[in-house]
Amino acid sequence: MKTKHWIVFITLGLIWSSSFLWIKIGVQDIGPMALVAFRMLFGALTAIAIAYYQGVPFTRDWKDWGIFAIFGPASLAIPIFLISWGEQTIDSAVASILNATVPLFTLIIAHFWLHDDKITFQKTLGLLVGFAGVLVLMSKDLLASEHGSVIGQFAVILAALFYAGSAVGIRKYSQHINNTMRGVGFLVTSTVLMWLIGPLAERPFEFPTLPITWVAALWLGVLGSGFAMIMLYYLIHEIGPTRATLVTYLFPVGGVILGVLFLKEHLSWQLIAGTLLIIASLFVVNYTKKPA
Repeated sequence: MKTKHWIVFITLGLIWSSSFLWIKIGVQDIGPMALVAFRMLFGALTAIAIAYYQGVPFTRDWKDWGIFAIFGPASLAIPIFLISWGEQTIDSAVASILNATVPLFTLIIAHFWLHDDKITFQKTLGLLVGFAGVLVLMSKDLLASEHGSVIGQFAVILAALFYAGSAVGIRKYSQHINNTMRGVGFLVTSTVLMWLIGPLAERPFEFPTLPITWVAALWLGVLGSGFAMIMLYYLIHEIGPTRATLVTYLFPVGGVILGVLFLKEHLSWQLIAGTLLIIASLFVVNYTKKPA
């Protein structure tokens, strides 16, 4: 990856590191569908503002909006709802580990769907090393907490499959669309879906009552969706879906580091070993031998 790719990759990892925490906070006050609906709304408004600032023209091609209608919910509304719903019964640490299966699923799906992102020994080794790093990093929290319901864990794994499949599909079918416009289109269609289905499927469909819930929804929407999805779609098309989804390995790293810095949590050997393994995995996957 080039320097500009690493900057976007690391920034995206930092933004998303606290997502599971904010989701956990949000679903204590409102239902998962309401939380996702507000997140998508704030994310769509942010993406539209970015497009307006950049002077990006809105596409009027119905084929483009067909792509948005399919992959918007598949890459955003559906998996985010599944994670939010699952975190009602499982810890955020467990959700982080299960979500880290996204690159592994992406590697398999991309191999059969794309011509330029095939399974190789180098990629497989790197992904497995990274996943081992996530397990080591979160092992202390995992052993100390309740794993929660099996169905809650299954929901997060299903979300990982949606993330992986949609990442590959977005790379394959939306190459011709402006990157910012991709973010706008996917977030707008996800917002429409959630605000149509949410009030019908979730009774009662509640608005946040606590200030911290509004903070969670704004953080998840503005940063975790609006800015973040534009960055993710950029990476998917620049470096491929398998490498782009490696950002999920940074989530637990950022979460644990934030705990050490701001919550005065213990700097454990798991943090050091897990982080080193994850860094090693990024090096392995992205290493290219210089020509002699």
